[in-house]
Amino acid sequence: MNQRELFYKHLAQTSPEPLALEIERAEGIYLYDTSGKSYMDLISGISVSNLGHCHPQIVQAVQEQATKYMHTNVYGEYVLSPQVKLVEKLLSVLPSSLHTVYFVNSGAEATEGAIKLAKRFTGRSELISCVNAYHGSTNGALSLMGNADFTKPFRPLLPDTRKIRFGNMEDLNAITSKTAAVFIEPVQGEAGIRYASNTYWKALRLRCTETGSLLVLDEIQSGFARTGTLFAFEQLEIIPDILLLAKGLGGGMPLGAFISSHEIMHSLTYQPALGHITTFGGHPVCCAAALASLQLIIDEKFHQAVPEKSALFEEYLSHLKPVKEIRRKGLMIAIEFEDTNFNFKCIRTCIEKGVIVDWFLFCDTAMRIAPPLIITKNEIKKACELIAASIQENE
Repeated sequence: MNQRELFYKHLAQTSPEPLALEIERAEGIYLYDTSGKSYMDLISGISVSNLGHCHPQIVQAVQEQATKYMHTNVYGEYVLSPQVKLVEKLLSVLPSSLHTVYFVNSGAEATEGAIKLAKRFTGRSELISCVNAYHGSTNGALSLMGNADFTKPFRPLLPDTRKIRFGNMEDLNAITSKTAAVFIEPVQGEAGIRYASNTYWKALRLRCTETGSLLVLDEIQSGFARTGTLFAFEQLEIIPDILLLAKGLGGGMPLGAFISSHEIMHSLTYQPALGHITTFGGHPVCCAAALASLQLIIDEKFHQAVPEKSALFEEYLSHLKPVKEIRRKGLMIAIEFEDTNFNFKCIRTCIEKGVIVDWFLFCDTAMRIAPPLIITKNEIKKACELIAASIQENE
């Protein structure tokens, strides 16, 4: 059997129709298949490859660490230089109240760890999240997911979970002294790029403080300069009690984190000890890649060009008749069409033309665009020309 046949027969599938591109190599914003055809990656592997693929400095960091040591023991037992150096750099760009980091393997695991942490610290069980929220698809994270189509087949999930409407001031009254934590995205990703006013965010922060509920901000998609600041919450004028990171954190390697104060995080160390256990969390090679990536983002100030690059996508695409709306927060962009079928046709045509775009789990009428931060203005223009041609072909 060839690779494609093996892929379909022996690798578990996540959907009836995977893209099934046979990728041989990747560099910068481009993926290359086995025939040599190039594809502009306008989704960054779903907001992972913020600095593009195989950035030389990240590759070098991975290679150098792999020659020293890889896995040594379960997380938290040994003093490992890649973890310590990464946490030092992270804390240098975070508010002083977020000074204790727990490294894990993924965004979903970061959510799971934060759920346990919130329950353990507050002694409460109720968890609140938003309609059309996405925080991962493991059991606990799935319990926070705000779309019944994806959760119903797996019930019963965690008890004591409630949903509120994102950005709705009235719904904040649902947060009470029974609430352990509110999990929320600064920018709702899978809902199709939705954002709320700073008035809402300040009211949410105040309500959580008044009720003793922990505010958990999920920056798994929005973090690491994607929205025009290093972290999206910097634009909201609030500070969370717990911060979730992954995707862009690892520079292309699997890494997640949940971050809080020492007072809160310490509650996972006793009664019982080992309140969260992860074998591969904070893997030294992944932490080395993450440190190189974060250092590059800081040194090169990639966030500064994000607003201008974001605006170019709207400038080049908003005039097209089928485009009903463009929602964007930095390089998190949704191109809204009239219906799902048209959107899917456009996505398929884009990929045929060598531009990888996607849809959103809870907004299948919109096209997802989230390119690497390193994309140039000329590359944006070229990509938009191909997207526009794909849209026009399907009118």
